[in-house]
Amino acid sequence: MEASIGSVTLKKQFARAERRKRWRALLLVLPLFLFVAITFLSPVFYMLYKSVDNTIVPQYLPHTLPTLADWNVEDLPLPPNNAFAGMLADIKTGAKEKTITQVGRRLNFETPGLSSIFRKSARNIKKVDDDLLNVLVSHFAIVADTSGLGAFLADKKDRLDEETTTAARQALIEVDKKWGEPDIWRNIKYFSGDYTGGYFLRSGDAAYSSSQDAFKRQEEKERIYVRLFIRTLILSVIITLTTILMGYPVAFLLSNIPLRISNLLMILVLLPFWTSLLVRTSSWIVLLQEKGVVNEILVNLGLVDNANRLEIIHNSTGTIIAMTHTLLPFMILPLYSVMKTISPSYMRAARSMGATAFTAFRRVYFPQTVPGIGAGAILVFILSIGYYITPELVGGTTGTFISNRIAYHIQSSLDWGLGAALGSLLLVLVLILYWCYDRIVGIDNMKLG
Repeated sequence: MEASIGSVTLKKQFARAERRKRWRALLLVLPLFLFVAITFLSPVFYMLYKSVDNTIVPQYLPHTLPTLADWNVEDLPLPPNNAFAGMLADIKTGAKEKTITQVGRRLNFETPGLSSIFRKSARNIKKVDDDLLNVLVSHFAIVADTSGLGAFLADKKDRLDEETTTAARQALIEVDKKWGEPDIWRNIKYFSGDYTGGYFLRSGDAAYSSSQDAFKRQEEKERIYVRLFIRTLILSVIITLTTILMGYPVAFLLSNIPLRISNLLMILVLLPFWTSLLVRTSSWIVLLQEKGVVNEILVNLGLVDNANRLEIIHNSTGTIIAMTHTLLPFMILPLYSVMKTISPSYMRAARSMGATAFTAFRRVYFPQTVPGIGAGAILVFILSIGYYITPELVGGTTGTFISNRIAYHIQSSLDWGLGAALGSLLLVLVLILYWCYDRIVGIDNMKLG
C-alpha cells in the first residue's frame, strides 16, 4: 500500500517537473516568437490585406454607393438621379474635409482620368447653388441617421423629390460633363465594395472593361507583369544553376585540402559579407561597363573589336553576373558543410575495387552531396527571386525583376494595393515552388551539414 502511494506521488512530482520544463521552454522561445510575429508575420498579413482593401471608396462615398446598388447597367445607361444627388453631397462634404481627392486617386488606378474628374468637381462645387447643396446634404444626413429624427422620418427619407434630383443631375454634369458618361459610373459601381480583386486583375495584366461589363486583357504594350514574373523565374533558375557550377568545385576544394589552408580560403569566401551590397554591385558596374575593365582587357588582348565592345551591363547578362557573385557564398557554405562530413575512405574503397576516379566520384561521392546541392539551390533561388538592389542597378530594361516593380509601386507611384498584390502573388509562387520541391526532392533530404 505504501509502495503504491509512493508511486503515485512520484508520478505527480514527475508530471510537475515536466510541466515546469515546458513552461521554461515556452518562456525562452516567447521573445523570439514575438519578434518574428511583429517583424515578419504582421507585415505579411498587412500586405495580404492591402492587396484586397478598398474601404476608402465606401468610406468617402457613403451617399452615392447605396443609390448604385439597385442600378441595372443593362437596362439603364446612366444611374438614377438619386446617384447624382448622392455624388453631389459626397463631393460637397469631401471638398470641405479634403478627402474626395483620395477617392479619385484610388479609382484612377483602375480608370485613368477619374482623379482629374474628382479634383475638378471639388474645385467647381462652389458654382453649384448653395440651396440645392444644403438640401442634399441635409437629406442624406437624415438618411444616415438611425435614431431621433431619422427614425421619425423613416418613411420619407428614402427618396428626394424628382425636381430636386433632376436639378442635382444637371448641376453635377455642369460641374464636369464627364459625369454624363456611363463608363465613369460603371467603374464606380464595380469598385464600390470594401474589398476588391482589381489589384490582382492588374497583376495578371487584365482589367475590368466598363463598356463591356466584363474582364479583358490589357493591350499588348501594357502587359508587363506576367513577363516580369516569367523573367524573374528564368533568371533565378539561371543564377541558381550558375552558382551550383561555380560553387561545387570551390566547396570540393575547401573540404579536401588541409584545415589550415581551407580556413584561410574560407575567409575569402566570406569576404563579400563584410562589404556593403551596394559597393559590390557598384564595383560590377565599373568592371562591366562599355569602357570598363573587362572590355578594356578583351580589347587589348585582341579578343574583341574596339568598335564592338561587349554589352554586359544594364541587361540580363549583368544581372546574372552580379547576382551570381553576390549569392555564391550561399551555395558554397551548404555544400562545404555536407562535403566535410563525407569520409575520404569512401572514395579510396571505390578506387580499390577497380572504379576509375570519375566513376568513384559519380557513383559514390556525388550522390552524398545532393542534399547539400538541394539546400544551396533552394536558398539561392528564394533569395534571388526576391532580390531588388542588384537588378535595379545593373539590370537595365531587360534584367529587372518583379521585386523592382513592387518597390516602384510602394515608393514612387504609391499604388500600394497593386504593389501588395504583386508581393502576394510572389509569396504564393515561392510557396508553390517550395511545395513542388518538397514533393520531388523532399525537404527531409535537404541538409546543411
